[in-house]
Amino acid sequence: MAKVSAKAKAAKPAGRKVSSKKASKNILVESITTTPLSQQKVELVERKGIGHPDSISDGIAEAVSLALCKMYLDRFGEILHHNTDQNEVVGGQSTPKFGGGEVLEPIHIMLSGRAIVQVNGERLPYSTVAMNATKEYLKRFPNLDVNRQVTVDCRIGKGSFDLIKNFEALKDQCKMDGNGNHCLLANDTSFGCSYAPYSDTELVCLETERYVNGAMKKKLKETGEDVKVMCSRNGKKINMTIACAMVDRYIPDADHYTSVVEEMHERVLDNATKYTDYDLSLAINHADNPATGNFYLTVTGLSAENGDDGSVGRGNRMNGLITPFRPMSMEASAGKNPITHVGKMYNILANWIANDIVKKSNGNIIEANVRILSQIGRPISDPETCSVQLFMAPGADLAKWQKEAYAISDEWLENIGRVTEKVVKGQVTVF
Repeated sequence: MAKVSAKAKAAKPAGRKVSSKKASKNILVESITTTPLSQQKVELVERKGIGHPDSISDGIAEAVSLALCKMYLDRFGEILHHNTDQNEVVGGQSTPKFGGGEVLEPIHIMLSGRAIVQVNGERLPYSTVAMNATKEYLKRFPNLDVNRQVTVDCRIGKGSFDLIKNFEALKDQCKMDGNGNHCLLANDTSFGCSYAPYSDTELVCLETERYVNGAMKKKLKETGEDVKVMCSRNGKKINMTIACAMVDRYIPDADHYTSVVEEMHERVLDNATKYTDYDLSLAINHADNPATGNFYLTVTGLSAENGDDGSVGRGNRMNGLITPFRPMSMEASAGKNPITHVGKMYNILANWIANDIVKKSNGNIIEANVRILSQIGRPISDPETCSVQLFMAPGADLAKWQKEAYAISDEWLENIGRVTEKVVKGQVTVF
């Protein structure tokens, strides 16, 4: 079976210096001369909130993976091979109405993916662990009755025997070099990518959803968790559209609904001004039509109660946003194992590298793009390509910052085990 030690954590960073070891990481740093996004005229950004069906799928996938990690660690002292990045949220049926409606058919969650299900003849309670993790995750939605309004079906299966044995054979050929992560071999040929910093539009989009599903709930309990924020920037004006499910039991009539939307409008705009000086406009629940009695009402605060479905990887990227004007990977980070699956590891690592580069530059680098490509069976610390693109500020010392970007990339790859450590501790958000 494919086993990777939980003790294979990275050594503490030894400063931002190019490694004295064999520099075979194929790190390529270049300056590019296209216009940085922050200086372009048009920008589009989307954020699917924690209660969106796609985000629910992501959250469950990651919760199940972390629960399996804990089970493996508790029993064997190491994390065994698994990927739970496949599940479906199948919408139910409901009849919301002012004052409180009801859920007629429950939301159905189907878990799928692959995992080690048996060790030395001992069958593991992987299915029970996965289903319990799913129900525990869903408790974060206060208006959802998990026991009565949700059904869970676990179809997680046994991992590919050939693939697992292939990893074992390759691992045996890999000589440990002291850092503890260089013999962890990529289980896919894939790439991860990210960028830094966030633009004003991206910050407004991200922080608006966090506010609506965070501090604002203390003032407006009528708002549900299924929130989607879409921002478009034209020059120095940001137009924001929010779809927010409202919880019917707290809203007695249409007038109250209207007052909630109006108060939400005021609060959201006030919060958004913390993140930009651009002009802001906002529309909330744009499809509402009081004349026809059309309002975005729900029983649970989730659109999944009434026909809206969700899938892993169809929503936010690892940095919490959907950004068509930026580098993006189609890989789903949620639910992939945090040891050797580069679809997760490299998306996280690319984000950390890009942010470190920009932060270290103190304004000399306007934006940084990072893309990292793996090769199946190759050590995850030694990618096939690590491409770093820098948008330089006028007058910046290119040679100096190329070396610095290389050193930062090299250090993170040397210490890629830190990704595993933080993920397993629940310290990394992947959607």
